[in-house]
Amino acid sequence: MSASLYPWQESSWQQLQQLRERLPHAILFHGAEGIGKTAFADAFAQSLLCETPAADGHACGTCDACGWFTQYSHPDYRRVRPEILDDGEGAESEEAEGESKKAKATKAPSKEIKIDQIRALADFMNISTHRSGMRVIVLYPAEVLNTAAANSLLKMLEEPPPQTMFLLVSNSLDRLLPTILSRCRKFALAMPSKEEALQWLKTQQVSDADGWLAEQGGAPLAAFEASQAGARETMDDFLRQLAQPGVDGALKAADRLQKTPVPELVAWLQRWLYDVLSVKLSGTIRYYPRYKKELDALAQRVDTGALLQEIKAVNDRRAIAEHPLAPKLFIEDMLLEYSTIFS
Repeated sequence: MSASLYPWQESSWQQLQQLRERLPHAILFHGAEGIGKTAFADAFAQSLLCETPAADGHACGTCDACGWFTQYSHPDYRRVRPEILDDGEGAESEEAEGESKKAKATKAPSKEIKIDQIRALADFMNISTHRSGMRVIVLYPAEVLNTAAANSLLKMLEEPPPQTMFLLVSNSLDRLLPTILSRCRKFALAMPSKEEALQWLKTQQVSDADGWLAEQGGAPLAAFEASQAGARETMDDFLRQLAQPGVDGALKAADRLQKTPVPELVAWLQRWLYDVLSVKLSGTIRYYPRYKKELDALAQRVDTGALLQEIKAVNDRRAIAEHPLAPKLFIEDMLLEYSTIFS
């Protein structure tokens, strides 16, 4: 585990230090996905638990507390996240106690933060802290709290135990309960500049860094992950269909792409539609400059009103994309609806 900051986060770190004199009991770090919010929250958590923090607020990295933190074994630190993100780094299990290993092996990992994970924090918070210090809970992404878990967390935020700090991380504030938002000090983390993001990607030896960064909306960590996954073949298959909308192509594409995560397809379509609108209104392209010719052609064919309605419809689809009843039918319907605005 590393609690180091990314280069573009130093100014945000300096702003955060202003809260140290009167720390709130809960801070909600929010911003675009793929910019390093969780790493930032972890760095702050480590600094709060560090026995000899530096003058600039960073953890020393050498004391016993830092050693425990880097091994996920600090007695006053807990992280809460969905099972699907549990990659076996040595973190304590956040699942309900008593769940059998057989059940874990047969069940698909949950994409939600469940109530049992929040209830497990009660025992943690009732135990005296190590060396009379702070206890820190990092929870991410906060928007995947299910309803019961969110309500349980809310009760903890309303009456927090002393010396307890909640650090929440979210990609989507609009998906959180307003009551949770009202009980947290919100701290926005900005998207890095294009120059900062490209410089970091080049240090990671990412080829075509400019292209990957554009396709991920300027988020460097998302761009790096996509470059390592080699997702362009599937994405290009989908974008070629968007470039030549039609009924037959939509049905065939849905058959080919039915095993692709539906949220990814919806996100690609959202960015594509944004580019079509941007080309039509200002002649600029943000996400897919490799498809300039195709986007120019589509922008000339589509009515602005119909395009705006389709953008809203796809945004609405994003809300149900995580749990489509039938992925193939979902993709078919989405592509057929898209093709109608160019008829």
